[in-house]
Amino acid sequence: MSAWSVYEESLTSLWTKVRSSCSCSSTQVTARLTSFGGTSSDGLQKSHSRRNFHGCMENVLYNDINMIELGKEKQVAMTGNVTFTCTESIDVPVTFASPGSFLGLPWTAGGESMSVGLQFRTWNKVGLLMTFDLQHEAGMLWLYLSDARVRVQIHKAGRIMADVTAGASLNDGQWHSLELVARRGRLAVTVDKTDSSTAPTSFPVVPDSQLFFGGCPDTEHSTVCRNPFNVFQGCMRLIRTDNSLVDLIKVQQMLFGNFSDLQMDMCGIVDRCSPSYCEHGGKCSQSWSMFHCNCSATGYSGATCHSSIYEASCEAYKHKGNTSGYYYIDIDGSGPIKPQLIYCNMSDTVWMVIQHNNTELTKLKASSGINQHLVHFNYSADAEQIQAIITQVQYCEQELAYHCKKSRLLNTPDGAPFTWWVGRSGEAHMYWGGAVPGSQQCACGLQDVCVYPEHFCNCDADSKEWSNDSGLLSHKDHLPVRALAVGDINRPGSEAAYRVGPLRCYGDNNFWNAAFFNRETSYLHFPTFHGELSADISFLFKTSSSSGVFLENLGIKDFIRIELSSLTEVVFSFDVGNGPLEVRVETPDALNDDRWHHVRAERNVKEASLYVDHHPGAVLKAPADGHIHLQLNSQLFVGGTASRQKGFLGCIRSLKLNGKTLDLEERAKITPGVTPGCPGHCSSYGDLCQNHGTCVEKYKGFNCDCSLSPFTGTFCLKEVSAFFKPRTSVTYTFKEPYELNRNISVQSSSIFSDLTLRAENISLSFRTSQSPAMLLYVSSYYREYLAVLLNRNGHLDVKYKLQHNRDAEVFRASTRSLANGQLHRVSIRRVAESLSIQVDQHAREDFNLTSDIEFNAIRSVVIGKVAESVELDPEIARLNSLGFTGCLSVVQFNSISPLKAALLYPDTSPVIVTGTLTESSCGSSLLSNPYAAETTHSLSDHLGSVGTGEPIVNALNSDSALIGGVIAIVIFVSLAVLAVMARFLYRRKEAFQTQEPKGAKAEDSPEMPFTTDPNSQNIISGNQKEYFI
Repeated sequence: MSAWSVYEESLTSLWTKVRSSCSCSSTQVTARLTSFGGTSSDGLQKSHSRRNFHGCMENVLYNDINMIELGKEKQVAMTGNVTFTCTESIDVPVTFASPGSFLGLPWTAGGESMSVGLQFRTWNKVGLLMTFDLQHEAGMLWLYLSDARVRVQIHKAGRIMADVTAGASLNDGQWHSLELVARRGRLAVTVDKTDSSTAPTSFPVVPDSQLFFGGCPDTEHSTVCRNPFNVFQGCMRLIRTDNSLVDLIKVQQMLFGNFSDLQMDMCGIVDRCSPSYCEHGGKCSQSWSMFHCNCSATGYSGATCHSSIYEASCEAYKHKGNTSGYYYIDIDGSGPIKPQLIYCNMSDTVWMVIQHNNTELTKLKASSGINQHLVHFNYSADAEQIQAIITQVQYCEQELAYHCKKSRLLNTPDGAPFTWWVGRSGEAHMYWGGAVPGSQQCACGLQDVCVYPEHFCNCDADSKEWSNDSGLLSHKDHLPVRALAVGDINRPGSEAAYRVGPLRCYGDNNFWNAAFFNRETSYLHFPTFHGELSADISFLFKTSSSSGVFLENLGIKDFIRIELSSLTEVVFSFDVGNGPLEVRVETPDALNDDRWHHVRAERNVKEASLYVDHHPGAVLKAPADGHIHLQLNSQLFVGGTASRQKGFLGCIRSLKLNGKTLDLEERAKITPGVTPGCPGHCSSYGDLCQNHGTCVEKYKGFNCDCSLSPFTGTFCLKEVSAFFKPRTSVTYTFKEPYELNRNISVQSSSIFSDLTLRAENISLSFRTSQSPAMLLYVSSYYREYLAVLLNRNGHLDVKYKLQHNRDAEVFRASTRSLANGQLHRVSIRRVAESLSIQVDQHAREDFNLTSDIEFNAIRSVVIGKVAESVELDPEIARLNSLGFTGCLSVVQFNSISPLKAALLYPDTSPVIVTGTLTESSCGSSLLSNPYAAETTHSLSDHLGSVGTGEPIVNALNSDSALIGGVIAIVIFVSLAVLAVMARFLYRRKEAFQTQEPKGAKAEDSPEMPFTTDPNSQNIISGNQKEYFI
């Protein structure tokens, strides 16, 4: 066997110029300079290696030429110490495997110098490599690993006399050389012959009698060897003391030194990261006895990065209380498909919206020489992710629009199409949005409403006027649109514009897939579950029973089972060959409450875990070096067992095993004692409906009915707000009673009892800098009224006039001025004579009415300026003349939401709006509660009207935005100036005097009626009272 050896670290290289011939001609080609074992200094590029090769090579062939034979014949140039023999060194490694392992060697050399060398390999970052006492009681030396670096310290009487560090990342499981030398007042440590550090010493560093490697003898009160560090776990070899190689065979034969718990003549280190059990890109690292997976930035969690940290659909996010926004969707859970950031539109129907690189309306003009315009669409999710989403959902759609001017589309009825689109599988499709596959028609042709009936598309009429064909593609197997080819744009005068909207899908078939088990002996069976190394199981259940088996799968000896063992305990049990093991989670509340509960179980080579709802989970570590493969061979039983005992009674939903959902509903259709589906979701999810919204059951899921709430949105969380100007008025009117004109002499309380209120529940939010100001006014057909206002000092006043022969009663909240431009929330409740007022988070204040307690014949509820022709009290009229400038939000009077009715349902509600009313987000509580506000982002684009002109492209340009901004600033400044002037003029008017308790300050008095009579005394009459704290 041809071989050579390179012995020295200095440049030892073999290099040559080799000629090779080409068989195609007689031309000879000279190859570039080639070297082995190192690099020559004759113009070669610098090597990336830190040092040249040191070792043996054999059978070195270059273009089938034996380079070693050429070297022997001196036909190649050689540099350095190169020989043509290779002597294998005797390598006797030892393994330090247990906490009690150590190796003790005597020190017999004399003199005042010392050298110790060895090679080691380990996975641990820390551990004692060697220690010994110094001669003449000069201290103790420790050579150890600290944070994967070699460190040498000499201690004496608690003081560190020397401290040296060298090397880095030495816990990589590879062999590393280490040399410790003490000579002439210098202590040097060298790692891998390149990384060296030194420190001065003022005393000889020489061992007293013995060297201890890896650890210390387990002897009580030992003063010979002390180890304040972790023991070393790894391998050592080629140990040298005073430049002499230690014969470890003699140590094994007990002829030299002593040892304990060593594995001689072998290195028992185990690479626990090869193969790696870390999934989904998790990075594996290890110590001597275990491995660790770093799951950061992977989107997965767990001991092996197996379980996804994201939900599988927008539907799942909604039922955790999330509102519209972008979310990471992991469509297959722990499966191989990566998570993807997707927009979730959380309306009553939850839409998953997948964008692509051009959802805008794009205009094309005639171009000579170009017969076809081809455009490709790149989606935010890759093809595998999109296909998985489309497969899982109930419905998908994608808008496809074509605006045309002398540009034909499908060339109907008989011509070849000029334009077509390419679907998911790469096939071309000749039908347009709104039509059915294969029809070669547009939506208007399918519905017989095309402008020109002889054509199946509006654009095929080749009209010189703008027209369009738009519609939705909804055949899932063809979606999404990958490319679009537009053909008829090369003629003079031809113009066109196209738009391909985002892919939108709804209906998670997996999330609501459920089965109801109504007999203990019933079950569903599925093929064997294969989760040999990693198995995750998740599902939801609800039951009124106290126990039952959710699922079970058996093997010859192995098994896996999850069951409800008692009212408050779920048990996950399994056996992979190490004996039966159990993981238990006990909950503080009973689980048989007929509400949905979420169970997540995972078993991998490191541990098993179990979680129930949001309660603390339980984790059980796997036995060290035990069996790791779960081997099952029977059918998987769901809702029961093979023995038909301990069956589950209730519902199981969204059962997933390793990211794959089992179709419980389809199997339940053919199984006695099991029915598909499981209604009754409001008991579990009804709490998501906020602000008096009510939960409405659906077969798959629920909706929040916000009709009785002043809020709107998916969970009745979105504030309905508007900005009011001084002339803005919203009036919610009640029908005038028929009997009012027939018999006005009869007491109203007996005739119009259906319109008589004995209680009111009022809530609103506002933001203004105006004072005084009218916030809300409720009138009746009998000149009774209720007014909520800010007085001239910005304090909140509530005025009741429920008796025609008595003046209004005034009730004032004790808070500071509310006309400070900040958002304030007011809640007013009255039941008979008891009245309570609460402002923001301040304590509720209670009052009592002394007049009548019946509010008769309600006429209207007004917010803003009272625009209807009703007779107002003088002070109310004065306030009304100023109107209201600011923001009003979530206004509610009993079950009526006048602002919501005016903004969202103006055509079907008895509301009258005068002046300018603009919907705004001015009442959003996002700043105070970032989790309460619901934001729904519209992803729709503006399109031109069909047949009315050129389509709108990029309607919001920078010029219009700039002009709009300037106009808005001018309007705001003008309104601010008017508000300041009005307030100044108002305060100059004559204010009335009030009767107040002793010690009350004048500025706390309410704003009273203004009068034009200069002789008026302007005092409160005996019947008009005010209450304040």
